[in-house]
Amino acid sequence: MKPRKSEEPLPGRAAALILVLCVSGMRAETVRYSVPEEAGRGSFVANIAKDLGLTGEELLARHARVVPEGEKQYLQLNQHTGDLVVREQMDREELCGQSEPCLVRFEVLLESPLQSFRAEVRVTDINDHAPVFPNKEIVLKIPESAMPGTRFLLESAHDPDVGNNSLQHYSISSNDYFLVNTRRRSDGGRYAELLLDRALDREQQAEVAFIITAVDGGNPPRSGTALIRVVVLDINDNIPVFTQSLYKVSVMENSSQDTIVVVVSASDLDAGMNGEIVYSIFQNSEENLQTFKINPETGQILLKKPLDYEEKKTYEIDVQATDGGGLSTHCKVEVQVKDVNDNAPEVIITSLTSTLSEAAPPNTVVALFNVRDRDSGDNGRTTCELTGEQPFRITLLAADAYALVTSETLDREQVGEYNVTVRARDEGSPALSASKTLLVRLLDVNDNAPTFTQAIYTMVMSENEPAGRSLGHLSAADPDAGENARVRYSLVSPPTGTLAAASFVSVDAESGIVRSLRPLDYEKVPAFEVTVRAADGGSPPLSAQAVLRVIVRDENDNAPVLLHPPADSSAAGELVPRWAPSGYLVAKVVAVDADAGQNAWLSYELAKATEPGLFRVGLHSGEVRTARAVTERDAARQRLIVLVRDRGQPPRSATANLAVALVDDFSDAFHQLGHDPASGQQPQIAEEEMLTTYLIASLCCVSSLFLLSVLVLTANTLCKARVRAELPPPSCYADGDFASDGVGVGSTGTLSPAYRYEMCLTSGSGRSEFQFLRPILPSLHSNAEAGLNKDEEPLRHSQPACDRETQARSRATPSF
Repeated sequence: MKPRKSEEPLPGRAAALILVLCVSGMRAETVRYSVPEEAGRGSFVANIAKDLGLTGEELLARHARVVPEGEKQYLQLNQHTGDLVVREQMDREELCGQSEPCLVRFEVLLESPLQSFRAEVRVTDINDHAPVFPNKEIVLKIPESAMPGTRFLLESAHDPDVGNNSLQHYSISSNDYFLVNTRRRSDGGRYAELLLDRALDREQQAEVAFIITAVDGGNPPRSGTALIRVVVLDINDNIPVFTQSLYKVSVMENSSQDTIVVVVSASDLDAGMNGEIVYSIFQNSEENLQTFKINPETGQILLKKPLDYEEKKTYEIDVQATDGGGLSTHCKVEVQVKDVNDNAPEVIITSLTSTLSEAAPPNTVVALFNVRDRDSGDNGRTTCELTGEQPFRITLLAADAYALVTSETLDREQVGEYNVTVRARDEGSPALSASKTLLVRLLDVNDNAPTFTQAIYTMVMSENEPAGRSLGHLSAADPDAGENARVRYSLVSPPTGTLAAASFVSVDAESGIVRSLRPLDYEKVPAFEVTVRAADGGSPPLSAQAVLRVIVRDENDNAPVLLHPPADSSAAGELVPRWAPSGYLVAKVVAVDADAGQNAWLSYELAKATEPGLFRVGLHSGEVRTARAVTERDAARQRLIVLVRDRGQPPRSATANLAVALVDDFSDAFHQLGHDPASGQQPQIAEEEMLTTYLIASLCCVSSLFLLSVLVLTANTLCKARVRAELPPPSCYADGDFASDGVGVGSTGTLSPAYRYEMCLTSGSGRSEFQFLRPILPSLHSNAEAGLNKDEEPLRHSQPACDRETQARSRATPSF
């Protein structure tokens, strides 16, 4: 028959099942398997090798074996395949009776190294028993005066199976007078009550017979039957009445045979024979009949045999009182068995390592043992202890399973062997105890590893510090002597893909001095950790590890960086309405500093402004706001320079340029910003240098023009003096000389010869202007040009300066 395993997944069972005790002393959880009762010899239960992750060869090499908790071996392990199989057929009812669950506990032990895990096999019930009534015929005597609805207790059928396979309900064959109800006791058992459904009439029917059937819940179900004969009695006025319907008593489990448990009492108001009462234990359990008896006359219930709390804790007895007329009544007696500390603990050694290396680390398992106490409660609660001061301790692995492990490093040179006494004591009153002594011998090895003075070393180096500087030193000690005490230091190689921190520092193998290998940038490597190892010179060498943590101290090597306004623009344009009140937010300067701590704390201040009193800057926020209300007198264009400074030593800073336009409304914002000389793309210093150059050039030009004017004036004066000396008489200006197309200055004009002469004399002075009336300007201009062209050659020889100047001034004079 194929066993059923528990529903827990196999990987989960395997993870909880493996108990590696040789190093860590780790506890293991109990793993559960299941197998149906009466499974044949050799039936498969589980594959231990698969659960342990071992092969059959490993099980064989490590002498795997199954150690049962009890005396009988129901299971065995095949060392070649790792299969756990049934060795002897198991009857659940024989092993556990009515107790549920029915567990067979065991341990699997492995050697080299020593490993152990606890497991248990649950023997599941099969429906191999049918309900059985203690009597095949049940006789009830009921008076014909019994009223409908009266209940009569019936003997219970017995089914040794448990769970659904146990008795589930009762039924009766068809009849005219009775029904049956199935009731449940406090212990889970079911019993039947007969219910009178119709009044009896002895004259009509003196006896009623029918079949009662008890059915269990198995698949297929099993059942048992009995015949019920109801004898209808003539009228008996009164039935017996118990003083209590339920008696509750407690009895010590060590009570001897014939100890009185309780006395029940019933009375009957009838006289004579009908008033005489006989007591009996109603058949509802075979176990009750084997354990208790009752005096039919006095109602005393006594023990037939001693009770055992470990086997059964509660009994429920149905007692019947019957008068001489055949009328009866029932009561219940609940007997609680009190536990007595009558069982001493047992120490059962399941595995022992008699020789142990002195280099064994703490928590190395020396022995495995179980402690069993059949009592319960405080009487069954046990504690284990070791006598004397020894480097061992007891570790609880599971319920009542312990391991003897080393609690500290062993030293064979001081103590060569130990006699370890394990004492188990329960908590009963008086307490009972048991002891077991184990002999453990030590084997000598290189058992002392170097020990660092600190688990974590913290050292500090400055940013950009040159290579080769000593940062500190490591220290480890080894209590051994000679080569075993010689300690050498080294760095542990970091895992692949991690920061190569080992390339930042070095450790001197002999002295343990830590030195830097290269300068570090705090912004890239603020801190790093490396693992250092100290190994002795033993064979094999022992070592220890510690963590070296190096903290890079930040230096103020980064100036603030502007995020807004961008650093690549000379100024950022902002608009402020002229109605802006005090506190109006103009702009926000945002900067960051790659340093840390105080070196990265930034403050903002207004370094320069067109009108310093108009704006202010938040010290920590960088917000540029108006310090007062904007007025009409304020310049339309404002330039601000905001200084951003960190708090390093020495401090570093950066500047932000802002161009602010004050506008009446935002419609002329583009015009204001587009013509702002501050909005150029050249830096401020270049712009100021260009402005200075322009001013110098302008000054040179003005000075040159002034000197040129002086020279021209001087030359003109000299020219006039020379012309006056060389001029002919006034007749040189004949009337014909001014002839024009239809206009004559001499004969037909309005000017007199004297005026003409004055004009001629003053023509070279540069202070008189030749004016004509507007209507005759074109003709005069044409005639003058014609006359000039006609007499150009003579005049050039006779009056070169006067004619040329008069002609030029006549052409250059505007008309009005």
